[in-house]
Amino acid sequence: MKTKEEYSRSNLRYVQERSERWRDCEVEVKIEREANVGEAMRQSEGANDRDLVEGDGCCFSQPGYSMFSGLMFFRLVLNRFYCSNFIISRNSLITRYSRLGQIEKARVVFDEMRDKNIISWNSIVAGYFQNKRPQEAQNMFDKMSERNTISWNGLVSGYINNGMINEAREVFDRMPERNVVSWTAMVRGYVKEGMISEAETLFWQMPEKNVVSWTVMLGGLLQEGRIDEACRLFDMMPEKDVVTRTNMIGGYCQVGRLVEARMLFDEMPRRNVVSWTTMITGYVQNQQVDIARKLFEVMPEKNEVSWTAMLKGYTNCGRLDEASELFNAMPIKSVVACNAMILCFGQNGEVPKARQVFDQMREKDEGTWSAMIKVYERKGLELDALELFRMMQREGIRPNFPSLISVLSVCAGLANLDHGREIHAQLVRSQFDLDVYVASVLLSMYIKCGNLAKAKQVFDRFAVKDVVMWNSIITGYAQHGLGVEALRVFHDMHFSGIMPDDVTFVGVLSACSYTGNVKKGLEIFNSMETKYQVEQKIEHYACMVDLLGRAGKLNEAMDLIEKMPMEADAIIWGALLGACRTHMKLDLAEVAAKKLLVLEPKNAGPFILLSNIYASQGRWDDVAELRRNMRDRRVSKYPGCSWIVVEKKVHKFTGGDSSGHPEHSEINRILEWLSGLLREAGYYPDQSFVLHDVDEEEKVQSLEYHSEKLAVAYGLLKIPIGMPIRVMKNLRVCGDCHAAIKLIAKVTGREIILRDANRFHHFKDGSCSCRDYW
Repeated sequence: MKTKEEYSRSNLRYVQERSERWRDCEVEVKIEREANVGEAMRQSEGANDRDLVEGDGCCFSQPGYSMFSGLMFFRLVLNRFYCSNFIISRNSLITRYSRLGQIEKARVVFDEMRDKNIISWNSIVAGYFQNKRPQEAQNMFDKMSERNTISWNGLVSGYINNGMINEAREVFDRMPERNVVSWTAMVRGYVKEGMISEAETLFWQMPEKNVVSWTVMLGGLLQEGRIDEACRLFDMMPEKDVVTRTNMIGGYCQVGRLVEARMLFDEMPRRNVVSWTTMITGYVQNQQVDIARKLFEVMPEKNEVSWTAMLKGYTNCGRLDEASELFNAMPIKSVVACNAMILCFGQNGEVPKARQVFDQMREKDEGTWSAMIKVYERKGLELDALELFRMMQREGIRPNFPSLISVLSVCAGLANLDHGREIHAQLVRSQFDLDVYVASVLLSMYIKCGNLAKAKQVFDRFAVKDVVMWNSIITGYAQHGLGVEALRVFHDMHFSGIMPDDVTFVGVLSACSYTGNVKKGLEIFNSMETKYQVEQKIEHYACMVDLLGRAGKLNEAMDLIEKMPMEADAIIWGALLGACRTHMKLDLAEVAAKKLLVLEPKNAGPFILLSNIYASQGRWDDVAELRRNMRDRRVSKYPGCSWIVVEKKVHKFTGGDSSGHPEHSEINRILEWLSGLLREAGYYPDQSFVLHDVDEEEKVQSLEYHSEKLAVAYGLLKIPIGMPIRVMKNLRVCGDCHAAIKLIAKVTGREIILRDANRFHHFKDGSCSCRDYW
């Protein structure tokens, strides 16, 4: 997610890119002007033209003039006029086709011309460059029987615009004659490639410079952040135009020197809309949005970029009301403005309004789809994000990098492995998978989908790994109950020279907790500050409370909480309460629950856990009292649900029954079949996990229809034999379901992978990877 500073810098770039385009255009316009002047001069240089106009310039005054010779003269002039205009129109057609990307049509027009002038050749060479075919452009240039400086300048600019700076310099060095446009084009090429030292060297070698040359060099220094040198160059300039001054204002703003920027802005003899917009963007970039708005209000004219710059000032600092007001007042709502509003609405939780903007847009770009997908992903609406991504693909929109990353995160959240693999394939085709950040996201996706083998392949591909990749694989092993492997990777990380951070220790201590390795966990926790210089934070204490609590060392866990250097938060008390539920420690459970009710009065979790303990001991009056308290406080329990992906579609189940599913009768048939198999295997439902005071038959029926069992039943119905059944649950799996799924895996011979809110459970042959320590 971008920071405010990154958003501000992107605002300034948005304006500077357009200023850069104007500057580039000036160089190219100079070339075009030369072409037009050259054409005019060329048409006036014919030898016979001098014979027609001599003396005072009027052939009608010459002796011997007859009506016949006058008619011949008129026809000759008319013919010359027609031929000249025919060639010019053909040249224009070549240029037009080239700009439309139809270079083959441009070539046909060129080949059909009987009389080609130098501009015809220059146009077709430029056309090939415009269409990213530099080799064919060079071939046409080599065939030219005659070349002028404009031809050479076009070759230099063509290579520059195709990112071929070395080839451009080779052409520049062998030019028979150079003018100021040639030098400026080459300097601009170096600036464009970020080769500012080379640009400087060439700039100071220029025999003559114009305002465009100075402005290009100034832009190079500003691009590299060399503001003081840019100031000195600016002061040396013999002539400064509006583009030069605007660039300097942008440079000042970029480094926060707003006073100097505003002084230069106020002293400008002439300002255009870009100057105003640059100053406004500078204020926005430096979090002075209100001053930006005052300047915006007095602008003599505003364009699409001005409105968008002001709008992004509000959206970047989260001022939704002002952003909405300005957006509604915009005469033309650009795609960039709409994209900004989608993200702003999304960040402020107004997802329906974000979607409304999206749906009302007549024109959308990749950023639009990416923004809406990101909103859904960040707000936990994974199914909506996935559906929108499918729609994007159906409409033939090629997803960009941010949208692929968002969808990959969605696939991780839903454990949608098939879709995740598809996105991985797209990233490989686009060669994005070579990026370390992408590798970390891929690693996380495969881990969360329960495919550790593939995650390890991604991890092993990279010889140089950053701390995020190491943390991901350590946490992955921990979540899958593979504590030994997690500790081994931690050891490898240390010896590879990568220093662990606070996230690393959360993963390592979790690995110790999930496997009951109390001794190793205490050893690592106590060495964090002395051996690794990593401060012990509240999340590390939470891991330790969880480690001790799972191991039944509840008094030691309570001692640790009391000795902590900071106040215990809800996560720590929640860990203790969960351990009390496992080990039926009622006195400590009540202490932890009371603390949680103060810290998170609207959280149903403490009520549910304490209710579990009371229910397991048959204390139904206390259960009823807790439920009354929940009603009085208007606390509602977040419903438990499970889901499974079948044929790229997510099927969601809630506890109770499967009547909402189109295949509920088949699911019930599978459940009945499983019930018989489980009874034969000696299974009987653990009624302590039913939280209502009802008769035994109702308790058994309630347990049979827990959401994870419904999802497993649907998996047995739909997933082919030989493939693992992957089920996700939003809450911690209940003990009865855990015992039942172990037996289901045994009697059906299937591998079942269940991801709950805490960790993974790999069920196979009647056992679980957690070894019943969870």
